[in-house]
Amino acid sequence: MRKFGPIIVCSVLSAFIAVFTYKFFEEPKTIVYRPNAAATYTSSNFGGQNNLSGSTHRPFLSSSPTDFTSAAESVAPVVVNINSIDNRRFWESSQNSTGSGVIISPDGYIVTNNHVIEDGDKFQVTLYDKSEYEATLVGKDPSTDLALLKIERDVEVPHLPFGNSDSLRVGEWVLAVGNPFNLTTTVTAGIVSAKGRTIDILQGKNTIESFIQTDAAINPGNSGGALVNTNGELVGINTAIITRTGRYEGYSFAVPVNLVSKVINDLKDYGVVQRGLLGIDMTEVNGEIAERLGLEEIQGVYINRVEVGSGADVAGLKEEDILLAINGKQIVSAPNLSEFIGMQRPGNTLIIEFLRNGKIQTTDVLLRNEKNTTDIVTLDVNEFDVLQEIGFELRELSQDEKLRLNVKGVMVKSVYKGSPIARTNMDPGFIITHVNDVETTNIEEVVDLINEAEDKVMLEGMYEHFSGDYFYAFKK
Repeated sequence: MRKFGPIIVCSVLSAFIAVFTYKFFEEPKTIVYRPNAAATYTSSNFGGQNNLSGSTHRPFLSSSPTDFTSAAESVAPVVVNINSIDNRRFWESSQNSTGSGVIISPDGYIVTNNHVIEDGDKFQVTLYDKSEYEATLVGKDPSTDLALLKIERDVEVPHLPFGNSDSLRVGEWVLAVGNPFNLTTTVTAGIVSAKGRTIDILQGKNTIESFIQTDAAINPGNSGGALVNTNGELVGINTAIITRTGRYEGYSFAVPVNLVSKVINDLKDYGVVQRGLLGIDMTEVNGEIAERLGLEEIQGVYINRVEVGSGADVAGLKEEDILLAINGKQIVSAPNLSEFIGMQRPGNTLIIEFLRNGKIQTTDVLLRNEKNTTDIVTLDVNEFDVLQEIGFELRELSQDEKLRLNVKGVMVKSVYKGSPIARTNMDPGFIITHVNDVETTNIEEVVDLINEAEDKVMLEGMYEHFSGDYFYAFKK
């Protein structure tokens, strides 16, 4: 036995060394799994309210952090692929873009992002069962980056019930469902990382950015897809990512479903969003503002400017007022306030609590539309689309301004980033007195003259605090 002992020890040691050396130098392997069995779904019963205006307002928190299968199985059949085709480029081949959408009613209404369909004139929708339909555009809202499509089908389609985005809590599990990279329905999971995020990506007037931030993976093609809670309820429409590479890097953003519900119902009923406007330019209270105004707490929203004749102006709100609460609910942030206002319509009255000179006061504000009235806006009378296309918002001069400045014309309220007007370096506050050498006194005249121009438009005018005349030219 003594003779075999050293031999056995040496054999075991040699084997160990051989295995260790092999593992050390072995290249890592990539395993590709290609399932050959079709996925099956346990249920097509989505529950909840299934009409456009319905939502499920739960008094409890939905969170099942260890099992997402039921939610994924119920949501996958209602997320569609959208192919947006632009056939209007007669001098070159048609252009295509793809994204996702969510079926929200049994008669075929589909919500998606505006940037998915904005450059198209034909929309091809592919359902989960691979059937294809041509969709019609019901309406779109660049201010929230939302759009509403509709497909016609003989039988009802599966659809997704609305949840309550206000009930979402940071840390709650959510699923993102879409069609990234033209793949079929793909599900990723993450948590709600933050609420009320502003990332400054939307262009145009009256934009509303109060995104739900998640760490669920979102990639190109996911835009317009569903963000759902673990009950399988729609809580957001996936819209954007922050990235330096063009691919997902850990942050994704969705439009809250409570805002989505308001926008798509307006698009369905009127073809255009009925947006109630407060009429202020605002920023969040910070340490510098709090110190300057002698505030004990850093809270609320600070008014930088009040638009002349707006609901806020008529209600007596002024610059440097601090908005604290609206309809009895504390104002947490500027995005929070924008989202709340965005869910209102012209003619709604809000009770606003504000701080002025150290005293808390209240006032009633009647919200107005873009034309500073409380009327319903329809596509037939919405005659200022050309202003949005070229990139600015106008208002009439007040009687005081006309007398004080001895001028007739209209004032530029805002300039949209990346627009033809922005490229002229025009600033808000510019007073347009002439369009292509023709004197103008109101917005209607400006619109008519721009529409009549064949190609080039020259705007002439002045600024209140700068001497001399200014000229800005652009092409339509």
